[in-house]
Amino acid sequence: MLHLLVDTSTWLDLARRRDGQRWIVALRVLILNGDIELLVPAVVLEEFDRNRERVESAMTASIAQRFKMIRQDLLDYGGDDDAQAVAVIDDLARHLPLVGAMTTRNFIEIRELLVHGREVHATADEQRRVVERGLSKAAPFHRGRNSVADALLIETYASAVASVDLPLEPHVFVSSNSDDFSFTNGDRRQPHQDIASVFDAADSHYALGVDGLDAVLHLYFGEDLEELLTETDFVEEPRRLDEIVTAEQELFDRIWYHRSLQHEYRLRDTGEQEELARHRSIAEAGRARVEAKYTGAGMLGPYTDFELGMLNGKLSALRWVLGSEWDFLDT
Repeated sequence: MLHLLVDTSTWLDLARRRDGQRWIVALRVLILNGDIELLVPAVVLEEFDRNRERVESAMTASIAQRFKMIRQDLLDYGGDDDAQAVAVIDDLARHLPLVGAMTTRNFIEIRELLVHGREVHATADEQRRVVERGLSKAAPFHRGRNSVADALLIETYASAVASVDLPLEPHVFVSSNSDDFSFTNGDRRQPHQDIASVFDAADSHYALGVDGLDAVLHLYFGEDLEELLTETDFVEEPRRLDEIVTAEQELFDRIWYHRSLQHEYRLRDTGEQEELARHRSIAEAGRARVEAKYTGAGMLGPYTDFELGMLNGKLSALRWVLGSEWDFLDT
């Protein structure tokens, strides 16, 4: 089993990535299979929760600011031909709430991984070693900052490594915090000189950021990991507002057409000729428009009960997204 102690900085980096699901899903599968164990110091979960709202807001604000700047540039420097481009930018701006909602997925799933990992607490001996690091200004205290939390991470990791048979229980420390943990004035992928001894053993690794995590996972799981990553190599893009409105209109037309015909059949069966004539005079123009627009096989029925239920369910869902209440199916 591979044991991973991943710093909060790397979890936040992974949460920010649009392709973060690739590694999140792969980690979840490997953990469920018993191939990986997450070591989770309490401070990592606390820092993740504390920074989550700030990072989520920054991600959405960053996208909004880019849209605003592009729109202003088009207005300031564009010509008449750029009016359509401005309209597209405005539509994308309405799309931002959906983009913001998508960002929460990575955070939710990473937190689930952390909560179900093996929680580890700093011992009195580890706390003593942290104090010694601080007094000697050894990394991560070498920059003159309050780095107690970071020092606890490295001491917790050192204790974990010392307590196992490494060839059978390899360990990896992953952090994006290169200023505190990486080699000074050299290859940032290597550990700082003050903590290098923790990684002297062949199966104790220092990994820098998401790329370092990826490299270690490939080292230990090779083709199995590549297969997992390939299966999850997708980025789900939320639909644009114009796509949602177009789909809602199609469902409206198809359901209205079906209901119109059903109403006509009922009037014909009951012999209400006057009402039937009035209904046809109102509906025929609309039906002709719908028939001209939707010419594909089966687009206008006849529908099975299941197919009709699916159409109504889709219409309800899209209208809910657009602001209506659930089950609003009027046509």
